[in-house]
Amino acid sequence: MKTQSGVDIADWRPEDERFWETTGKKIAYRNLWISVPSLLCGFAVWGMWGIITVQMLNLGFPFTQAELFTLTAISGLAGATMRIPASFLIRLAGGRNTIFLTTAMLLAPAIGTGIALQHKEWPLWVFQLMALWSGVGGGNFASSMSNISTFFPKRLQGTALGLNAGLGNFGVTTMQIVIPLVMTMSLFGGFAGESMTLVKDSGWIFGKITAGTPTWIQNAGFAWLLSLIPLSILCYFGMNNLKTVSPDIGGTIGAFLKIIWLYTLSFVPAGLGLYLYLPKPTGLGLLNMWVAMPLIIISTLLVLKLTAFGTMKENISKQFAIFSNKHTWSMTALYIVTFGSFIGFSMALPLAITVIFGISHVPDAAGVMQHTLKNPNAVSALTYAWIGPFVGALVRPIGGWISDKVGGSIVTQIISAVMVVASGWVGYVMMQAYGSATPEQYFSTFMWLFVLLFAASGIGNGSTFRTIGVIFDRQQAGPVLGWTSAIAAYGAFIAPVVIGAQIKAGTPQMAMYGFAVFYALCLVLNWWFYLRAGSEIKNP
Repeated sequence: MKTQSGVDIADWRPEDERFWETTGKKIAYRNLWISVPSLLCGFAVWGMWGIITVQMLNLGFPFTQAELFTLTAISGLAGATMRIPASFLIRLAGGRNTIFLTTAMLLAPAIGTGIALQHKEWPLWVFQLMALWSGVGGGNFASSMSNISTFFPKRLQGTALGLNAGLGNFGVTTMQIVIPLVMTMSLFGGFAGESMTLVKDSGWIFGKITAGTPTWIQNAGFAWLLSLIPLSILCYFGMNNLKTVSPDIGGTIGAFLKIIWLYTLSFVPAGLGLYLYLPKPTGLGLLNMWVAMPLIIISTLLVLKLTAFGTMKENISKQFAIFSNKHTWSMTALYIVTFGSFIGFSMALPLAITVIFGISHVPDAAGVMQHTLKNPNAVSALTYAWIGPFVGALVRPIGGWISDKVGGSIVTQIISAVMVVASGWVGYVMMQAYGSATPEQYFSTFMWLFVLLFAASGIGNGSTFRTIGVIFDRQQAGPVLGWTSAIAAYGAFIAPVVIGAQIKAGTPQMAMYGFAVFYALCLVLNWWFYLRAGSEIKNP
């Protein structure tokens, strides 16, 4: 084996400046620039149900608004759960092996979703299964970040991870622009099935698409084949395994089997938890969200601990060691405020726009408010929903940069205060819109407030990452980053469930008021631990 060529690299010394300049830099940046679009596609496939459900509503699929919200929530929960084992994959299976296989795995939910969406008559559980499978894309963040951090010297890790995470986050925006576009055309001809006719107005980035227009909703899944196939090939032949990080890969096939095994293990508690949570006939409806979610997290950790083998046992022990540190829990809560809000609102916003602003809310003869009459002046969610996630991803590096200058916790404190005000305000606007025959008059204020929420959460993503680097030593920082990113990703489950439930109850504002209270509590938490005069860790 050659030391700096081929798939496996045995000699890797990024802190050696001569090695870095002559050999390491080229290899590291090649792996980074392949990693970025792969992670972007992971975010896109993970988040695609937020857009797909809007079009399912516009096409008259026979599911309620609440059932459609569960599809978005299921993909969110699966992606968050799969981040837990994904943080171990690089050491066990190697970077190239992991990124290749997890990118290629996205082909399965992309193809399966494309097939399922051609059949309105298929039962809800088929679509729920596809949403669960899409969670592979959410898990990819943990393995991708873990991999890139090993290639770069410490002085460049912040920049490299910022590029990987920040550009990867653009997968949400990319998906929200690309999917409405590809649904307007017969992208693959007769090979991808026939079109369906819109029964409600839809839209895309350039405006409204009227009812009666043919649409190819299946392209929401099939379109990703155009990027995933070449990216998988590029990962396989262009990326590397670092033997200094992954000494016991055990061959390519052995590495693939480890990845499949761990991901399968995470699917089991997620699937069982959802079965206990989801209402009949899909599930048993025995648990509410706040019981089901911790149960899934704890059972996933226990399954991994009980089935750990080889070097994974040591990694699991390190992972469990962080739970005795109170700062692990405080930073987990703060990262839910930032990334949890970013991904949660990204998932829930398109369908929320559709059901709040796409309908004229008028009372019946008995004075009971009805939410079924089509609004002739409705705005299209598919035209506007991408703006917030775009802004949030765009400003993420700014949060890290400002935090380097003034301290991460002070930045987190400011954005938390902004989010308290903005979420409370947007809740009030939602209440007004949901009680109006002309809700579109409130849309501009609603949208600007959500853009502010996305911007604040994006800046906070950078500041909380920076704070973790200050609080924890290098041995603990990695596991803490993996844990906090996994738990915060459950925002993709929480937001659609909470917002969907409150819309169903006729009180959408209560969801946002609840988030405002949580943000306020975390603002106090951040001040107590990191900003007050007598705090154990002052940052600044």
